[in-house]
Amino acid sequence: MKIKLLILFISGALTFGFGQTDEDVLKTIYTTSLTNGHSYQWLDYLSNTIGGRLSGSTNAELAVQYTKSELEKLGLDKVWLQPVMVPKWVRGEKEMAYFESSDGFHKVNICALGGSIATPDGGTKAQVIEVSTYKDIAGLGEEKIEGKIVFINRALQPELINTFQAYGGCSSERYRGAAEAAKYGAVGTIVRSLSSRQDDYPHTGSMSYGDLPVAQRIPSAAISTNDAVKLSETLKKNPNLEFFLEQSCQQFEDVLSYNVIGEITGSEFPNEIILVGGHLDSWDLGDGTHDDGAGVVQSMDVLRLMKESGITPKRSIRVVLFMNEENGLRGARKYAEVAKEKGENHIFALESDAGGFTPRGFSFTTNEANYSQILDWKPLFKPYLIHYFELGGSGADIGPLRSESNVLAGLRPDSQRYFDHHHASNDTFEHVNKRELELGAATMTSLVYLYDKYGVNPVPKSSNFKD
Repeated sequence: MKIKLLILFISGALTFGFGQTDEDVLKTIYTTSLTNGHSYQWLDYLSNTIGGRLSGSTNAELAVQYTKSELEKLGLDKVWLQPVMVPKWVRGEKEMAYFESSDGFHKVNICALGGSIATPDGGTKAQVIEVSTYKDIAGLGEEKIEGKIVFINRALQPELINTFQAYGGCSSERYRGAAEAAKYGAVGTIVRSLSSRQDDYPHTGSMSYGDLPVAQRIPSAAISTNDAVKLSETLKKNPNLEFFLEQSCQQFEDVLSYNVIGEITGSEFPNEIILVGGHLDSWDLGDGTHDDGAGVVQSMDVLRLMKESGITPKRSIRVVLFMNEENGLRGARKYAEVAKEKGENHIFALESDAGGFTPRGFSFTTNEANYSQILDWKPLFKPYLIHYFELGGSGADIGPLRSESNVLAGLRPDSQRYFDHHHASNDTFEHVNKRELELGAATMTSLVYLYDKYGVNPVPKSSNFKD
């Protein structure tokens, strides 16, 4: 009997990492992901069988049921759905736009922005006035804006190496442009797509009318970068050209949807929660592979990889697939609201919402004490070419969980090609590399393992919180 118990103890010690260094455990995690990963096949189904998952749509509901079923197959301690009411916006028929110039008729690649109203029946045709930013509109005033379509032509800055910084510098044009133009009597807005390359793909995304009355709202659409250049050049030759736009999008009443949640309950500190997640909804032009199918399946695979690697977590590891990140953050806010009501202690949260490209590292929102701990772990990631460990930023869905005592982090893949696909019809499965996706899942799992093993540092009384 003693011999049998000793064999069981040794077997269990090997399985659960007894005597292993952190370097050993990370090597096991990376090896398991690259030889027995599951993220790619999950993403294949999510992208190619279900497709785009616009908030409130049938496809979004199919994605909820599929991911819940797959999490249940992993043998987690808990899997559940968290109800949340979400907006339901429908694109309608394919948009149509054109303009005429001295060298002919130009059909324009265009798409409605998420949340926009439709054009009147038969479309809208009007002269165009070009501005560089939405802030320029007020300077022109009603005299120059009234009755016209405002064309906001602001390109992403190519010299910025951090493409998310470039995107952030232009996103307000898409989000606020229509509300500002409507104040001065514009009949519509066209926004240059927020893309880092020249092509014919229009990129959608969320826009807002703010507190503008419904009767004053105007249609808003995104134009491809190639067509933005062509329109701008043509306007220089013919400032009086007219532009035609037709779109039939519609906003409905909110509908019921769900966050999908799964958990491995901690063996020692079950009330300390480590969260990993991405957003399950996407825009509808492509299949939402990079944004954010990749983050969803990587987050699911974190829990699977921990089990496959023989790691029994001390703290509760929870995967959350958030609904409605793209046009409202309803899922994130609901999750944080319920967590606060229950008094849950989220010590660490990690989000993947920057595409499935090669992982480079992480960004962190935390205090100096915890950032110092993070930097101590950096050498563990060096063999996997993970070098980017920086303060500043985490993720939109985990943002509402922020506190002075926890750590929020975002996976940071190489971003140079991300905005070629972001919110466009070419955000599709064939643009994801299996190995890069699996490296990302392993990188996330490794950081989760370290936080599970060591926890977070207590907050000093004079703590400096960094974001």
